[in-house]
Amino acid sequence: MKRDDRQAAIMDLLVEQGSVELEDLAQRFAVSKMTIHRDLDELEQAGVLRKIRGGATTEAGTQFESDFRFRERRSGAAKERMCDAALALVEPGMTVMINDGSTAAVLGRRLVEKRPLTVITNNAAVIDALRDESGITLITLGGTYSAKFNAYFGVVTEGSLAQLRADIAFISVPAVAGMEAFHMDDEVVRAKRAMQHAARQNVLLVNHARFDRTALHKLCDLTDYAAIITDDTPSDAAQQALAQGGVSLTIATGTIATGRT
Repeated sequence: MKRDDRQAAIMDLLVEQGSVELEDLAQRFAVSKMTIHRDLDELEQAGVLRKIRGGATTEAGTQFESDFRFRERRSGAAKERMCDAALALVEPGMTVMINDGSTAAVLGRRLVEKRPLTVITNNAAVIDALRDESGITLITLGGTYSAKFNAYFGVVTEGSLAQLRADIAFISVPAVAGMEAFHMDDEVVRAKRAMQHAARQNVLLVNHARFDRTALHKLCDLTDYAAIITDDTPSDAAQQALAQGGVSLTIATGTIATGRT
């Protein structure tokens, strides 16, 4: 098997399993551990995985978030449930901001269900999905393109957001701990903050598995959000922190979205 094919196969395994072991990969592809080491090194340099002792993972760390290409292929049902709950907050005629992220990409594509809308986004997947849709006024945020996040960031993005205002902004994060939200990339943090400042109301989208985690940069306090939407029940500690902070939590269970405060 050629190197590119082998690395593509490793990526497919990571999508399915979330992590891989060095020894298992060497046996699976009938190559040396050193060859697998080199494969993992190259994939890590490309930003698609994080090497750990004895293997690799796509799970986020304090300074690592997996590539958009991984995230968009995982937890599809959970993302749809969260988007169902998010769409209940959108009314035709609104101006809606959508940030980067794979869950936000799903929500962005589904905004056609609420048209007419004005949509402001730096998310390339949302731009691609909505560019030809009637009833959608699409405002794209320029900036420096990041393949890792499949979105645009930097001073151009932030400057554009400073001139805009929206009814609601949907923000996604990879880590929540206590009453704080976190992200591992400073440029992404600045873009998210600029969106939050430009919106009358902010809503957080976060997978339940991302609670009780931190990342390198604090984004904001959870009290900055009018509501938090997740796909399943987070830990007791997370629920207790939200309740004590008076933050609304919506658990999108599939057929019913239950709101808690």
